[in-house]
Amino acid sequence: MPVGKIRSYSAKTGEVHQAWHHVDATDLVLGRLATKIATVLMGKHKPTYTRHVDVGDFVVVTNAAKVKLTGRKVDEMTYDRYSYHPGGWKSVTARQMLEKHPERVISEAVRRMLPKSSLGRKMLKKLKVYAGDQHPHAAQQPAAWAF
Repeated sequence: MPVGKIRSYSAKTGEVHQAWHHVDATDLVLGRLATKIATVLMGKHKPTYTRHVDVGDFVVVTNAAKVKLTGRKVDEMTYDRYSYHPGGWKSVTARQMLEKHPERVISEAVRRMLPKSSLGRKMLKKLKVYAGDQHPHAAQQPAAWAF
């Protein structure tokens, strides 16, 4: 009986098929939504997942303004930024961010769950977040994605 080699599949950049998914964020918990989106952006939901290749899909999120935060996170969680100048540190609560830029709340949560590398930045570009229920990606025919 001949002994064969065990071979594992490694995805190549040109062979990857990237689908489009649509998520309605109405009344979904932010952290749980972000983990599911990060998994799809990385491609971990596919059997052809390869760490060093971007095999993930595109995700379109609508109704970002209606996302839910549990507990007192709306008032206690802050988004900090620094301009690298003296006195340039600014802090904004999640409530203020949801009122002004609700799409940034979801994109920041997902960004923090992706790899901190050039591949992670490339994955984040496949995330499209909109505060309302309209999006300009109808031509890509994103499939509805329910949790």
